[in-house]
Amino acid sequence: RARQLWGWAYRQLVPDYSKMANIPAALRDALETEAPLSLLKPVRAIASADGETIKTLYRTGDGHMLETVLMLYHNRATVCVSCQVGCAVGCAFCATGLMGLARNLGAGEMVAQVAGAAREARERGRELTNIVMMGMGEPLQNYVETMKFIGIVHDPDGLDIGARRITVSTSGVVPKIDALADEPLQLNLAVSLHAPDDELRSTLVPINRRYPIAALLAAVDRYISKTGRRVSFEYALMRGINDSEQSALELSLLLRGRLCHVNIIPLNPVDVLPYERPDPEGIERFTSILRTAGIPTT
Repeated sequence: RARQLWGWAYRQLVPDYSKMANIPAALRDALETEAPLSLLKPVRAIASADGETIKTLYRTGDGHMLETVLMLYHNRATVCVSCQVGCAVGCAFCATGLMGLARNLGAGEMVAQVAGAAREARERGRELTNIVMMGMGEPLQNYVETMKFIGIVHDPDGLDIGARRITVSTSGVVPKIDALADEPLQLNLAVSLHAPDDELRSTLVPINRRYPIAALLAAVDRYISKTGRRVSFEYALMRGINDSEQSALELSLLLRGRLCHVNIIPLNPVDVLPYERPDPEGIERFTSILRTAGIPTT
């Protein structure tokens, strides 16, 4: 029965027990009461103009709200998963940080986001291929449930998302980066860096006061040494804050010689925050400095 349920939920992607034809009605009724399949209720969805990006607002069973984003590319379909309601890290430019932390999400609530995205992708003739833990919250501050979630979506008898197609993003929780290096799965690690020096990064990413850049990069080096896997550094580019040529040069010096990749993310502005997106020329200038210095950058 467990194998049948697993197949219906993760292979067939049915949204509720009533669709599970080979499960006895009495068992389906009992499961609906004791172990509800749908832990999140979709409130509304918004699609981009080209229809390739779909953001879904969900309500949890206890009334909290969270967001999940499905991104369709020509060669992959990626879901961006939230792991907390709000976030305690409080990055200065982040809308989620304004909420504070309400609670951690359970593994099942994270899986529900992936199942919903997989269902949405399949309705559009696509199969979900990638997961990024880059939604609301800090995955490494909800470590146990995050790893339980990854185990479920990775299961070859279920959604079968390969470990190398799952990316865990962190603002820099050093002890948990070390823990992640010891995990058996070959996951991808992305580090939200956003600044090349401690003074600026502590302003933008307050956790830097606890785990400054030197400690963070030492943990990254240990991770690379143990796993042999390339680490991505995320850099939210903000006009007049961290987008100068000097910042680009300092960043290239900081990362030179490491098995890494830099992902430049032009800021999506938040109405109530003072940070702005650079113009296209500024974005290209910053990126080209890194590339010229030999840092792989997109």
